[in-house]
Amino acid sequence: MQTTHVTVLVLYLLLMVGIGAWFTRSKEVATGDDFVFAGRNLPRPVMIGTLLATWVGSGTIIGGASFAYTYGPLASIFFLAGTPVGIVVLYFLARRIRRGSTYTVPELLESRYGVAVRMIAAVITVLAYTGITAYQFTGGGYIVSVITPLSPGQGAIVVALLVTFLAVGGGLKSVAWSDFLSALVIVSVLVAALPLVLGVELGGMAEYWQGLPESHRTVSGGLTALQLLGFFLPLFMLILADQNMYQRLGAARDESEARMSAGGFFLTSFLVTVPVALLGSAAIILMPDIEPDTAVLSLAGQEYLPVVMGGLLLAGALAFIITTGSSFLLSGAGNVVYDVTKRMFGVPMDDRRRLVIHRLAVLAIALVAYVLGRFFPTVLELQMYSYTVYGVAIAPPVLAVFLWRRASKWGALTSMVLSTVVTITWEQLGQPFDLNSVLVSLPVSLITLVVVSLALPDRGGHAADETPTDPDAARTEA
Repeated sequence: MQTTHVTVLVLYLLLMVGIGAWFTRSKEVATGDDFVFAGRNLPRPVMIGTLLATWVGSGTIIGGASFAYTYGPLASIFFLAGTPVGIVVLYFLARRIRRGSTYTVPELLESRYGVAVRMIAAVITVLAYTGITAYQFTGGGYIVSVITPLSPGQGAIVVALLVTFLAVGGGLKSVAWSDFLSALVIVSVLVAALPLVLGVELGGMAEYWQGLPESHRTVSGGLTALQLLGFFLPLFMLILADQNMYQRLGAARDESEARMSAGGFFLTSFLVTVPVALLGSAAIILMPDIEPDTAVLSLAGQEYLPVVMGGLLLAGALAFIITTGSSFLLSGAGNVVYDVTKRMFGVPMDDRRRLVIHRLAVLAIALVAYVLGRFFPTVLELQMYSYTVYGVAIAPPVLAVFLWRRASKWGALTSMVLSTVVTITWEQLGQPFDLNSVLVSLPVSLITLVVVSLALPDRGGHAADETPTDPDAARTEA
């Protein structure tokens, strides 16, 4: 245990707790819009920071590093490329996302397909986001165990408490500003670590390349083309319909600001994904016998970096994981409030009741997520499962809202239900033929959406429930 690492971590986490406490004040979070959209007055740097930190959490710092350690830097391109490619799509949709500005993605789906689609989408979203929150707890537990005498399981409890505190307190305001701070720290440390690890410890890029195992110097890393596609698609499909992305773009001051923030998110994403791929693969040379999940973290824990920088890397990585967990926890709880409590059960809610129910939902999902995390042995395994369930079920009908007018209620319903069943079944069968479930469930989702929509079109070209085509109107009726 490195005393300096512990000191840096404690001070950093105290700062995050302070930010959360500051925005918990009633005058900062007085309405449901304050809690979900941060009052729509976040500065652009904070918008970019919260988009980056929300997306780049345990899945990148732990899962991405694990992939690079196991298969090499070139194969990592396929795993990590889902992020920038997906951001490009969001960039061109950003204005329309801000214009709709719904509380939840299922609410957006109702405006096109009707209330039944909204309810199914809400269940799928809560299921997937609980899983994503769970692997933030697990990933954070790894970091705490690297720095302190606590076990990964005990560390996960600490992280779960901090994640829940940020989400329960100030809502998106506290999460966004915590994201911004974390993004500054982690990007700075990752970029600064590259020359120290590749240049100083390994002697330069040529030595780094020659030191990699032979399979790690290939484009595929020993994986087949289908297997590589199976790792690319879950990230790509998730970001296309990620409720966190839609809520943050909806929290922009205006449509132009939403697009500019998406552009900044695209550029800054490379400042995390590229260093993670290089550092994670470098760790196989320096530490060939460690657990892949700790590839980047161990560079700090085993003192390949200056002690203060190592402490900041560990603290920043943990902070990324905490704020990402808070974002998914906050977002999933929003589905419970707006899609289930208000829309499904018709419970009338003023601002005070909405805040209370939202915070209770955060606590309930956090508890379930912690329990769920105990059943998955690795972050990467839980990551791929959660990404796939949400991405294949939600992304196709969401994109059809913007891009395909003939998509129908029955097409969306059938596509979501069938793709979710196929994903869960394929995972429970142990991924036959060593193929990730997305390679089976995504074609099922797309084909079902198209075929059923053409066979059973909606009357008048929109949902048979005659719900409004404007998401804002849908919210008013809800």
